[in-house]
Amino acid sequence: RREPLALINLKKKNETGEEELASRLDHCKAKATRHIFLIRHSQYNLDGRADKDRTLTPLGREQAELTGRRLASLGLKFDQIIHSSMTRATETTEIISKHLPGVKKISTDLLREGAPIEPDPPVSHWKPEAVQYYEDGARIEAAFRNFIHRADAKQEEDSYEIFVCHANVIRYIVCRALQFPPEGWLRLSLNNGSITHLVIRPNGRVALRTLGDTGFMPPDKITRT
Repeated sequence: RREPLALINLKKKNETGEEELASRLDHCKAKATRHIFLIRHSQYNLDGRADKDRTLTPLGREQAELTGRRLASLGLKFDQIIHSSMTRATETTEIISKHLPGVKKISTDLLREGAPIEPDPPVSHWKPEAVQYYEDGARIEAAFRNFIHRADAKQEEDSYEIFVCHANVIRYIVCRALQFPPEGWLRLSLNNGSITHLVIRPNGRVALRTLGDTGFMPPDKITRT
């Protein structure tokens, strides 16, 4: 609902002339491009029973350092880092942010890991309870609608934003953003600390520049756990 026509009061639209309508539509059009960098958290302790125990491993901390250096090397003026409130995403963010001084960090529960939608085809090794899809799916869809959209009409310059979250969330967002069947999200695979780059143009069109890039890491540092 970010098309210019969707932002105009329909009753008033019918009362105005064509010239005034064209002017109002132009006022509602986005002018800037949004660059979305989706970062999967680094390797973490799988044996932790509670979220607070699922901290990054020593290798995971190395991966986050490499990801932070890579983002810094791009030479972009990042506007913010929005991250999942889960421990592994928060720790990954803290390490990355050391390489991007001055970039504000925002924590959100919307980006927490979960089961976005029942995958098609199904897999035998991962079968959460059906209720989890309803609980997590609504939240992750809300994250997509809240964060992945064209720029606001008031935004004058292109923006560069980092989102540090989880594989399931990123895979679902990519499918939704590209208007692919979201049930195919599990067919995508993402390494720890990987960078996925989405571009959202002023007209709402979305392009995928990179998916799960870890080419900046030595082969012995790459994991998918």
